[in-house]
Amino acid sequence: MSDAIRLTKLPSGLTVVSEKMPRVETVSIGAYVDAGARHETAPENGVSHFLEHMAFKGTRKRDAAAIAREIENVGGHLNAYTSRENTAFYAKVLKEDVGLAADIIGDILSHSTFIPDELERERGVILQEIGQANDTPDDIVFDHFQATAYAAQAMGRPVLGTEDTIKHMKREALTGYMQRHYGGQRMVIAAAGAIEHDDLLAMVGQHFSDLPEAVPAAAEGARYTGGEFREERDLDQVHLVFGFPAVAATDPMNFPTQLLSTLLGGGMSSRLFQEIREKRGLVYSVYSFVSPFADSGLFTVYAGTGEDQAEELVPVALEEFRRVQKDVTEDELNRAKAQLRASLLMSLESTGSRCEQLARQLQVYGRIVPVEETKQKIAAVTVEQVQAAAARMFRATPTLAALGPAGKVPALPVIAEKLAA
Repeated sequence: MSDAIRLTKLPSGLTVVSEKMPRVETVSIGAYVDAGARHETAPENGVSHFLEHMAFKGTRKRDAAAIAREIENVGGHLNAYTSRENTAFYAKVLKEDVGLAADIIGDILSHSTFIPDELERERGVILQEIGQANDTPDDIVFDHFQATAYAAQAMGRPVLGTEDTIKHMKREALTGYMQRHYGGQRMVIAAAGAIEHDDLLAMVGQHFSDLPEAVPAAAEGARYTGGEFREERDLDQVHLVFGFPAVAATDPMNFPTQLLSTLLGGGMSSRLFQEIREKRGLVYSVYSFVSPFADSGLFTVYAGTGEDQAEELVPVALEEFRRVQKDVTEDELNRAKAQLRASLLMSLESTGSRCEQLARQLQVYGRIVPVEETKQKIAAVTVEQVQAAAARMFRATPTLAALGPAGKVPALPVIAEKLAA
């Protein structure tokens, strides 16, 4: 671990980590909670995201306007996000204002009031957010894809929740969920930038002492199912998402899988971009990415294309999935390695990215992973490992989600048969 990084585990179970970055005048600080959509029961689906919204709507000493006003009075930025496995509350401020940022984040996590009027107002906001997502086909298609890949389980449910669960969400569901999941043992306080670790510890002791005594609870295990989802809509394009089971973040094949995704659909030089867009002009947008979770993962390819072009696009993509199992060159692998390595190093220049990385590494790996270790693991990946990762994924049951004029998109059994050929 770098000398600039310091880590403290408090008696409450709360983990505090900081990285002092020279020549910066700002600090990013955040509370990262090991609880997200996959920790919810079916009736409370969306509660993690609802909590994220309500945290900004008033505490015992600040109303919603005061929270916004205080952080913006010093030119700072306060925000939050919810994912399937985590919820984060973070701020970026000038170095002299980090005490205020810690105060506000600690306040909203420990003393939120969940005033009924504010809750009803925010319920309406979230329903509008769900409606907006439903009206955005290249957004909502990923929710349908996730629900199909992990059918009838927490990992497949939408982060936003559904209209039905949000309409019926009671105040007690939010307060109970927070009491069960927002304890120190499930939280990392991370900061990066112009900050001293001892100063951060003092702030945490002052502002995070009232967290509930929640104990870690295991999430429902992810069970990849695969399958097909189609919804006909009157759209100019059909939005297609192909998917396959990938490995967990801690799996030794994670880096070969990440490099496979990069060379297949990670940039303008990637196979899918060159073959489908540049050579054939079938799409404006095509790309792939990997989502590694704690106990599983997904490899995902997205393409938006016309109704007639979909019939040609799918076989072309499937051919690339077959070809990459046996034909990967050193040149394209080295190019993918350069892209992944550059992305890693560029992210280290941002206090916000570095803050988030520190927290994520502790929650996923239980330790801070040195940059040199990651670079060495990327460099060590071989052509054979990438091909093995491809064979492992592309011979599994695929997942297909199609939204729009999808009549000419081949059926899932046809896709599976072509991949097995």
